[in-house]
Amino acid sequence: MTDKKGRIRRDLEKINRGGVMVLGIIVTAMIAVVIAVVLERDETEIDPRKEVYLFLHGRVDLQERAETTLVTYGFSKDKITVATSENVGSVGDYIAMLWRPPRPDHIKIQKITKVKVVEPDRIIGFWRGVSGKVIDTISLEEDKSKDKIHREDAEKRDYI
Repeated sequence: MTDKKGRIRRDLEKINRGGVMVLGIIVTAMIAVVIAVVLERDETEIDPRKEVYLFLHGRVDLQERAETTLVTYGFSKDKITVATSENVGSVGDYIAMLWRPPRPDHIKIQKITKVKVVEPDRIIGFWRGVSGKVIDTISLEEDKSKDKIHREDAEKRDYI
């Protein structure tokens, strides 16, 4: 009996306490990440009565495609407005932004969470005072033949 207890004690003494500590830190970090993901998850349902401000980032050639994508997603066509630097939304409205300029391939959807009065910026105007929370991203339909920038890139590749 004593021999068995003695072996267990020797085995415990051989364990590298630093390794156990590192393993504990890793497990704690993984639990923290899981908790953060669960808390950040937003089950927001789209309210079709709210305004949607569409940021084209200069890509007016993609306006029709973006509007079609947003309607398919659940927004009302009559509530989609192309964003201007002067006309900002209200809390609860949505921002739909073509992303990533200059060659967007998806739309980033945000819900406006705060609007504060600010002096307008030269480029983004009054939108500088608007805060939003990303609630989803949706892919733009893949019809690059209608997309002027992608078509020009393809033509350049053909000559090289």
